[in-house]
Amino acid sequence: MSAAHTRLTATLRELRTRTGLSLAALSARTAYSKSSWERYLNGKSLPPRQAVRDLCRVAGEPDGRALALWEIAESERSGRAASAAPASAPASVSAPASTPVSGGPRPAPQEAPPASMSGRPPGHGGRRPVVLSVVLSVVSTLVAVGLAAPALLLLPGSPGEAEDPLPASAPYSLAPQCHGAHCEGLDPMRLICGIAPESLATYRTVGGAHVELRHSRKCGAGWARAWGTRIGDRLEVTAGGAAHAVRVRREADTRTYVYTPMAAARPGSTVRVCFRPASAAAERECFEARVGEAAAEAPPASPR
Repeated sequence: MSAAHTRLTATLRELRTRTGLSLAALSARTAYSKSSWERYLNGKSLPPRQAVRDLCRVAGEPDGRALALWEIAESERSGRAASAAPASAPASVSAPASTPVSGGPRPAPQEAPPASMSGRPPGHGGRRPVVLSVVLSVVSTLVAVGLAAPALLLLPGSPGEAEDPLPASAPYSLAPQCHGAHCEGLDPMRLICGIAPESLATYRTVGGAHVELRHSRKCGAGWARAWGTRIGDRLEVTAGGAAHAVRVRREADTRTYVYTPMAAARPGSTVRVCFRPASAAAERECFEARVGEAAAEAPPASPR
């Protein structure tokens, strides 16, 4: 189980404990069976996105954080996180080697120094890659065990656990993978900026789609997301620099959120989003919000 999946499982178990419901009662309140919930809460399988939303609804919890964790875990499981990661990490960003982070840039493997710099005679260089591989394998195993152990201690049927409630909160250590200008044009979910962002403003378009401007203080960047869209709709965001856009291309995108890439935005910056409907006859709708001001429903936007 990946680090992101482990954190998602801990979050789901915390929410389930908050409800006070048994697995059977939880099944009765959702569209998923008791055995399905047992697998989801034990980390045996990744739950569907809708199951995460349903549990948040039953627990009376906003689903933003849980869905962000789900998207990271799902991207990692499907391989999209690795295939879509930037070719190189920003020079100013570093992540601890013992904390695997899904969806972020992956550091390039370090090359062994030349024989003339390693302090070893040329004849001994052949053993270095083998020894290094063994060491890295042991370290990886220890890290994996360290991440999995807390989750295993929480599984039903583990000694001393049964139905005991979880602690009031579970630790989260997902760290953003960029900041400010280094986030420019990058995916907020894959760079771990989409966990607990602030909502700057929301707007409902003439066609019924919803648009929200979001900002992450930890990442120093803003972006827009939309839902209830149609194929061909386009969303564009800017914070005084280059504009970054996303287009709804598939039917599956119309049933979930679509996110623009990020634009660097400091406190006091103005973030602007424009929604371009797929219909050529429809007009573009734009609105903006300032970072640091209270979130509000944006006033009707005039075509611009």
